[in-house]
Amino acid sequence: MTIPKVLGIFGHPVAHSLSPLMHNYAAKRLGLPFSYVAFDVEPDALKRAVESIRALGIVGVNVTVPHKERAAELVDELLGDAAFTGSVNTITNKNGKLVGTSTDGAGFLRALKSAGINPARKKVLMIGAGGSACSIGLSLLRAGVGELVVANRSEEGGKKMIGLLSRFGEISFVPSASPKAPEHAASADIIVQTTPVGMKASDPLPLAGIKFRKGQAVYDIIYAPERTKLLKLAEKQGAITMNGLSMLVYQGSESFKTWTGKAFPGKEVLGYLKRLLREKSNGKN
Repeated sequence: MTIPKVLGIFGHPVAHSLSPLMHNYAAKRLGLPFSYVAFDVEPDALKRAVESIRALGIVGVNVTVPHKERAAELVDELLGDAAFTGSVNTITNKNGKLVGTSTDGAGFLRALKSAGINPARKKVLMIGAGGSACSIGLSLLRAGVGELVVANRSEEGGKKMIGLLSRFGEISFVPSASPKAPEHAASADIIVQTTPVGMKASDPLPLAGIKFRKGQAVYDIIYAPERTKLLKLAEKQGAITMNGLSMLVYQGSESFKTWTGKAFPGKEVLGYLKRLLREKSNGKN
């Protein structure tokens, strides 16, 4: 009997994550001896959790909210976008050396383009300035957006991100509470929502007073629920809406390849997850 190699995800909360279903499906489909587990890690336990990767011989983990930036401080080495943004969503155990990378930006851009949306020369409003937002912002600027406006509740966090990314293109900050934020939303070609606001039914809109227009593209990186309050409103007002499921699959495919050396069956996995979510919404689960 082959003992499975352990993969996982660190987050808090993490019970909603589809990552275990996704990666375990892919491993089984490819006949690989990996088992992917969700670890609910509270913030004050993150350092011990990261150390356990080495101690327990865990092959690798994904990192999700609220740990992406703190995890970057705890690994032995940062590579690629993670070294620049100070945010990781993937940790790989290379013979006891913990290497942090970020696949968020590449996964988001691939998801956007798979929907037929090219951000080049477009105006983009991004809500949020956390670890995922920084990686996504970097990918958008590299893709040649005409203008990127970041709306964030914390001025410190927003301006920190501007400082990191300003060398790559035109980027500016507006406080979420400012009346100018909805104005930027109205004139944007693409709106990207990167905060956790919307995961609970009781959550308000992530940007008060926001309105949409026909033909505008709205991407919310949340995938559970399938349609957040923001996406429902955007769809009602004629915008093109997308949730974060495709980004989840595409960023996960990069992590999976790093850990296993095998190509991830992305289209098949995306179809599998869509069927599961459809069945759940129809009350079959």
